[in-house]
Amino acid sequence: QVQLVESGGGLVQPGGSLKLSCAASQNIFNFNSVGWYRQAPGKERDFVASINVGGRTDYGDSVKGRFTISRDNLKNTVYLQMINLKPEDTAVYYCRANILSKYFWGQGTLVTVRG
Repeated sequence: QVQLVESGGGLVQPGGSLKLSCAASQNIFNFNSVGWYRQAPGKERDFVASINVGGRTDYGDSVKGRFTISRDNLKNTVYLQMINLKPEDTAVYYCRANILSKYFWGQGTLVTVRG
């Protein structure tokens, strides 16, 4: 069973930065891709960013130029560096990994952007 543990969320002012971590229970190269998703109150869960086994990255339109996804293979961890945060970035951020057609989710970490 794959376990994903997110951390790094918190309260930050608009314009501030946060770095989220997603620690996996196994080698991240076992996964076809690892991604970040977010869900704001009363809204659907949206795609934020992903990185595949080859290192290709993709971003949602609303975060391009502000968020960066990366990974540390030795630590089996995927990161999401967020800068210039806006109130509309407030959400629970989830990590998702997939192996072929199977998907695994973490428990989420809350990011609140408020002045």
